[in-house]
Amino acid sequence: MLLVADIQNHLEEFKAGLEKRGFKEMHLLDEVIQLDQQRRETQASLDGLKGEMNTISKEIGTLFQSGKQEEANKLKVRTGDIKSEIADLQKVYDDSENAIRAILYQIPNVPHESVPAGKSEEDNEEVYRDGEAQPNTEGKLPHWDLCKNHDLIDFELGVKISGSGFPVYKGKGAKLQRALIQFFLDQAEKSGYTEYTPPLLVNEASGYGTGQLPDKEGQMYHVTEDDLYLIPTAEVPLTNVYRDTMVDEKDLPIKMTGYTPCFRREAGSYGKDVRGLNRLHQFDKVELVQISHPNNSYAALDEMVKHVQGLLEALELPFRILRLCGGDLGFTSRLTYDFEVYSCAQEKWLEVSSVSNFETFQANRLKLRIKGEDKKKQLAHTLNGSALALPRILAGLMENHQVDGKIKIPKALVPYTGFDTIG
Repeated sequence: MLLVADIQNHLEEFKAGLEKRGFKEMHLLDEVIQLDQQRRETQASLDGLKGEMNTISKEIGTLFQSGKQEEANKLKVRTGDIKSEIADLQKVYDDSENAIRAILYQIPNVPHESVPAGKSEEDNEEVYRDGEAQPNTEGKLPHWDLCKNHDLIDFELGVKISGSGFPVYKGKGAKLQRALIQFFLDQAEKSGYTEYTPPLLVNEASGYGTGQLPDKEGQMYHVTEDDLYLIPTAEVPLTNVYRDTMVDEKDLPIKMTGYTPCFRREAGSYGKDVRGLNRLHQFDKVELVQISHPNNSYAALDEMVKHVQGLLEALELPFRILRLCGGDLGFTSRLTYDFEVYSCAQEKWLEVSSVSNFETFQANRLKLRIKGEDKKKQLAHTLNGSALALPRILAGLMENHQVDGKIKIPKALVPYTGFDTIG
């Protein structure tokens, strides 16, 4: 959530940045400023009335002590009027506050100056590519055929049990999934992240805290009877560990990791792009979250990008890194790098990770602040990244490491799987 003071001080700059996103509701920023002016004027009137109330209260006490009961009673009538005026003004103030918050929830984060302008993923900027432009695709089977041939994942059984987008992992497919999770967690621990096992359901305050609510795209599963939401990523519960918290500057950076299943409705998804593991309603992911001092958050972002890059190199997968354009940037993000692995059977790039810096956007919602040695307080910066999401990593691993109908396990993963080939 943007800060009102920042909108006031950088109005034209913010409008220019939001234009990169294709944001059309620029009038909302002007409305915030107008409402804030009303809120400030109301607060000034409230302060004046409260000051008058204190003065009269002291005067009434003095009059009673002096035996001037009639004069004191006249002033008490005035205090009754003041209380009524205060109540009316407090409602105006609260209404302004709620209106400001409701508008701010509709305004996305302002893109970083390095974010390219653009409308869609077609306009994203490639900043790094590993290895050859594209690996050999001749004779490569898609992962759904490999899964069937080696009895690794049963998509039809998942449809029977739950519906499309809920695959059943079996045998070496299940072991490979578990091996990847443990490998990712171990690498995160080596990089200084503390592991958490968070809840898979969160309350409304947690959803608002990280920006998943209000859910404009209808992507979250909602347990209506209990008013809880299934998490779309471990980012939500992990970041909310520090909701309504004052963090000591000397404890930064705070680095958290966690493995969780993730749940997304993926409303509107259809066609060939949802086949196999390409797009699921339930999938596993290891997430990284950092809480950083504002002076250090872009160094932290670079560190997270290098961490994810190291994982993909260890898995011997062809990948590229993209800086997302304004039109493809997530609602809460200021700057995002996407990692894509090349699918040699489908002959296209598959997104496997997003690494983002939100700066103060989430921290403002979360009321997550830093206290420095000088006792000054400021909002923290929050970051997160997938390290990694499993479905498309599995797809890329199977397709890119298939040799003569068998699947070769990358050397770094063999200690975790206990086998070096499938088939």
